[in-house]
Amino acid sequence: MKILKVISRLLDYPTQSLLDNSDALVEATASTTHLPPEVRERIIALIEQQRVADIYDLQANYDGLFERGRYVSLLIFEHVHGESRDRGQAMVDLLEMYKSKGFELDSRQMPDYISLFLEFLSEQDDLYAREWLADVAHIFALLEERLDKRESEFSVLFRSLLIISGAQVDRKEIQETVAKEQAEDTLEAIDKEWEDKEIRFDDPIDGQSCPSNRPAPQLSANKEVPINWHEASVKNKSDSIQR
Repeated sequence: MKILKVISRLLDYPTQSLLDNSDALVEATASTTHLPPEVRERIIALIEQQRVADIYDLQANYDGLFERGRYVSLLIFEHVHGESRDRGQAMVDLLEMYKSKGFELDSRQMPDYISLFLEFLSEQDDLYAREWLADVAHIFALLEERLDKRESEFSVLFRSLLIISGAQVDRKEIQETVAKEQAEDTLEAIDKEWEDKEIRFDDPIDGQSCPSNRPAPQLSANKEVPINWHEASVKNKSDSIQR
């Protein structure tokens, strides 16, 4: 599914190569049958906007949006497990799924990095890809709402993923969750997040690892819809996938 590869590229850290291949991205977006015309037009507008921008400005804006805080993190398990032990096992399971399809990681990114995840799915059968997208649809909906709140043009990319997945999510609950969230991209919020946690020696020891000093955001909408990693019903027809 070429449109997933387009979205993968647009969600990745911007490089000159991305800008140099703008024509191919526009062509793939314009020709897809998986999205309605108005959504395709918004994606093309994003591509054209990036094409004429200074690469250093694009990179600075990307860092400011996706690398400052957790609410719009592009790591899937950040929105589900935070820094708990469960995140490590989820990573292992995802890596095993990649390997079972012959997908060899040559990236320094974490396996749950959304751009990498979409790169993998772009090489799979359409039904297989939709099933996996549907598994994380609630996260895509959260990211879309949060990016809309920031008036970011990247929100259309997560709108597109929801449309392709065909999944139904509780929009009202997600909107209520996002509306209550405090801004985390201000200097004050960043300082507060990195404040040292008071060390207590009288806390009970329950065998769990020490908690992080970084408070996890309230993501109640995520917790009610867990990710169900499964073996999709449709098998991939390709023997191997090389990036």
